[in-house]
Amino acid sequence: MEQTKTAVQGVAALWEFYEEMKELVYAADADSMELVYMNRRARELYGIENPEEIRGKKCYEILAGSSFPCAACSRSRLQKGFFVEEIRYVPILKKRMSIKDTILEENGRRYFFEIAIDLGAWEQQDRDYEANEAMVNEGLRISLAAHTPDQCIAALLEYLGQSLGSERVYIFEEAGNHTCDNTYEWCASGVEPQKENLQGIPVEVVNMWYERFHRGENVLISNVEHLKDSDVQMYEYLKPQDIRSLAVSPLINEGKIIGFYGVDNPPERFLGNITTLFHILGHFIVALLHRRNHVRRLEELCFEDQLTGIGNRHAVQDYMKRINRQESIAIVYCDVMGLKKANDTLGHLEGDKLLIRASECMKKVFGDYMLFRVGGDEFLALCSGMTEQELEKRIELLKWEMRDKNAPMAIGSVWRVDDSESMNKLLTIADDRMYENKRMLYRTEEFKDIVRKQPGILCR
Repeated sequence: MEQTKTAVQGVAALWEFYEEMKELVYAADADSMELVYMNRRARELYGIENPEEIRGKKCYEILAGSSFPCAACSRSRLQKGFFVEEIRYVPILKKRMSIKDTILEENGRRYFFEIAIDLGAWEQQDRDYEANEAMVNEGLRISLAAHTPDQCIAALLEYLGQSLGSERVYIFEEAGNHTCDNTYEWCASGVEPQKENLQGIPVEVVNMWYERFHRGENVLISNVEHLKDSDVQMYEYLKPQDIRSLAVSPLINEGKIIGFYGVDNPPERFLGNITTLFHILGHFIVALLHRRNHVRRLEELCFEDQLTGIGNRHAVQDYMKRINRQESIAIVYCDVMGLKKANDTLGHLEGDKLLIRASECMKKVFGDYMLFRVGGDEFLALCSGMTEQELEKRIELLKWEMRDKNAPMAIGSVWRVDDSESMNKLLTIADDRMYENKRMLYRTEEFKDIVRKQPGILCR
């Protein structure tokens, strides 16, 4: 008993009762999720030699090997004095466990408390339909518990990578122009990420894979060295990534291949029994990608002006939160002249055409910076890092574009070298200067000449 106490120095007496239990026992602070205790059996399975190793670590960092909280955590459902029980496959241990969770209180502190009973090793070489089904169900459960489509995909890839004991899991999506991009990636600890290096890959590189995909087959490669003679181009892509074996499956939407996903360097025993699992999860990944696309489109609608395709008023506020205030800033405010008259006399279609022409002027001159339509007839350019000389040059170019496209606008601008003034104040200065320019333009002979030639479009 003295040895036990020595081995668990620093562990509160509250937990000493569980130290020699055969079951795995963990406890974490219920609010911060900082792990405060693992019994001897748990430490052995997780490779923890000294109890001090868990100090300051979150429970999900140790127990799930994850950098973010478990999507399927039962903490929110727990009550003091009641256990929540479930059977769960734990990827990091590769074991099916009977899990019992509850909340304990001691000295005014609340603890998330878990007992896990090992239901026996999950023999990978004997993965029948029932085992595949259990793994799929657990993967879907973990994934669907995440909050956003991107988090769902990330959780699923992590679960798949840990469950299959692979080094890397990834998704490639077709990107147009006969190329594909690595859009998602999970890597095991110590494995170098490859996502940034795998953008714009010509589809021709995976032609032989696509032939298999069109026959409804997965690609299983047990030894990449076998490709050295049969598929040199593919070998040259895989070898530098330290890929020794892989399994890849197509992503198919309405009969069309939209990409593929796979795992690198899984244990060889998986390769012969992975097909059913991959086909099922492939359908689910396609559904998640659809959901992601839908969410992104909604976000675009929230931040994009539908007529001109540039940012709207909401996008201005979002961008101003992220702007680098250490750089110089140029602000250009423009007001389209004659829009009301065009709408009233020729109809809103002609008014829309005038706005589109004005936005094209802005895009041509300031398109490499941030552009917004902030009102019915007002446009805004926010140019972080622009010099004062460059601002003057571009305003002159904008005036030429306005004449060329018959899209007159009043212009107000302001430039500052630093962030000594608030953005709202600078916007007000640019706006005031724009209205001053508008009043001046209405008095010029040039504008009056334009009005006489095209009164229905330009005159207010």
